[in-house]
Amino acid sequence: MDIFLAGTYSRPYLIESDSKIMILESFYYVSNWMDDFIKNHWNFLLDSGAFTFMGNVRKGDNIDWDEYLSNYIDYINKLDIKLFFELDIDLIVGIKEVERLRLRLEKETNKKSIPVWHKERGIDYWNKMVDEYDYVAIGGIVSNEIKRKEYPIFTNLLNIAFKSSCKVHGLGFTNMKGLSNYKFHSVDSTAWTYGNRGGFLYHFNGKKVIKIDKPKGTKLEAKAVAIHNFNEWVKFQNYAKNNL
Repeated sequence: MDIFLAGTYSRPYLIESDSKIMILESFYYVSNWMDDFIKNHWNFLLDSGAFTFMGNVRKGDNIDWDEYLSNYIDYINKLDIKLFFELDIDLIVGIKEVERLRLRLEKETNKKSIPVWHKERGIDYWNKMVDEYDYVAIGGIVSNEIKRKEYPIFTNLLNIAFKSSCKVHGLGFTNMKGLSNYKFHSVDSTAWTYGNRGGFLYHFNGKKVIKIDKPKGTKLEAKAVAIHNFNEWVKFQNYAKNNL
């Protein structure tokens, strides 16, 4: 399983080599320092950033999604990005408009995007996606659209995709138990950043990442924690590639 690490955009000091680490970033957050790594070194996934963008628009302002898409397309073409997600904004504009935007995205990049299934699309739409694409994604995990008690639906979705030789990405899914239970081709997460928020370290124990609480009365140095935790997740990333 490929585990892409997200949320590196504000921390260029994390990247000390040109190794083929797996990184996912939102188009909304991509920074100039990332360009060379995206083009020449990383295994990279680009998220459209549409929901982040929408959340930062002033209330009442109209969003020109075609203009946003034009900028997205330009960036993909500039860096010749191979793997990128559609604008899965079904709840905002409806599936027909998402399909129109997807068609334009693919026509103007001359590449297939990664369509993102949401629960509201239904099982028939999932069947259609995995028949037409060789790489799809499941969304709504981070937003709790798909609740933890509903995770068993992944088994059926993954089985259907497997029969069609279609790879599946779990957006924002790095539940340690779930990674063993559900055989996604790839997933991504910002979980490696949680130590900075919660005041703890991560440690890769040879099979999974565990948390280590800081000793009482001590203070962690933010930059050092970020570097340490990122590197521990890279170790897990390397393990997962061949063992999950």
